[in-house]
Amino acid sequence: MSRDLPPLNALRAFEATARLGSVSLAADHLNVTHGAVSRQLKVLEEHLAVSLFVKEGRGLKLTDAGIRLRDASSEAFERLRNVCAEITQSHDNAPFVLGCSGSLLARWFIPRLGRLNADLPDLRLHLSAGEGDLDPRRPGLDALLVFAEPPWPADMQVYELASERIGPVISPRFARYEQLRMAPASALLEEPLLHTTSRPQAWPSWAQQNALEPGDLKYGQGFEHLYYLLEAAVAGLGVAIAPEPLVAEDLKAGRLAAPWGFRETPAQLALWLPKRAADGRARQLAQWLKAELARSAAN
Repeated sequence: MSRDLPPLNALRAFEATARLGSVSLAADHLNVTHGAVSRQLKVLEEHLAVSLFVKEGRGLKLTDAGIRLRDASSEAFERLRNVCAEITQSHDNAPFVLGCSGSLLARWFIPRLGRLNADLPDLRLHLSAGEGDLDPRRPGLDALLVFAEPPWPADMQVYELASERIGPVISPRFARYEQLRMAPASALLEEPLLHTTSRPQAWPSWAQQNALEPGDLKYGQGFEHLYYLLEAAVAGLGVAIAPEPLVAEDLKAGRLAAPWGFRETPAQLALWLPKRAADGRARQLAQWLKAELARSAAN
C-alpha cells in the first residue's frame, strides 16, 4: 500500500461528509456537486484500500477505519484553519517595512509620506533608515528602496522605478555662486568639490559624461553620508553632487540650483524584495512610487 498521503480534495470531501453526516450537505459546504463528493470518497477508499462508510437506511455510517480517519482529519483540518486564520490576521495587521537610505527618507520620502498614506491606507508603511547596511533578506525588512546598477541579484524580485539622474548642485548662499551659475561645467575643475564616501564614483562618473578628466577634479570637504553632503550644500559650503529626486524640493524652493543639469547613470532607483516573500503590497507600493517619481519629474 502507498505511504503517500491521499489527494487533498479527497480528504476534504471525506472530512466534510464525516463531520456533516451527509454527502449532500458536504457538497453544499464545499460548493461542488453531489457526484463530485461521491467520486472523491471513492478515490479515497481506493487509495486506502478500505471502506470508510457503509449504508445505513437512507444514510451513511462510518466504519471503524472511517472513525479513525474522521478523528485525525477533523483535528488536522481544524489546526490548518486556525493557523491560516492566524497567518492572515498577522499579515493583515503587520506593517510593510521598507528600508531606504537616510537621505532618500529625509529628502524624498517624508515630504510625500502624507500623500502615500492617503493613497494606500491599507499599506501601513513603516520606514527603516540605514546606509548600506539594509538587506531585505534579513527578518524584519519586507523590501528595500535603493539606487543600484543591474544585473539584479537572482534571489530578488526587482521593480525598476526610474533611471538615476545625477548632477552638481549649488546654493545661492555659496560665495562664488554668481560666478559659477553661468559658467561651463569645466569651471568645476577649479572648485574644491563636496563629496561623500558612500558614493565615491559620483563625481568621476559625472566628469566623464561631461568630457572632463576625472583626475583633474579637486575635492574639498568629505562627508560620510549623502544627507550630510546635501545639508552642507544648502548651507552654502560648496558644490555637491546628488540624484535629482533628492534635491527636487530644494530646487523648487530656491535653496539649491542645478546650473549644469542632470545626467543619467547606469543605475536605477528600484524596489527590491526577496522572491520567497512575494507580497501584493510591494506591487502596489512600486506602482505608487513609479507614478510619484514620474509626477515629480514632470513638475
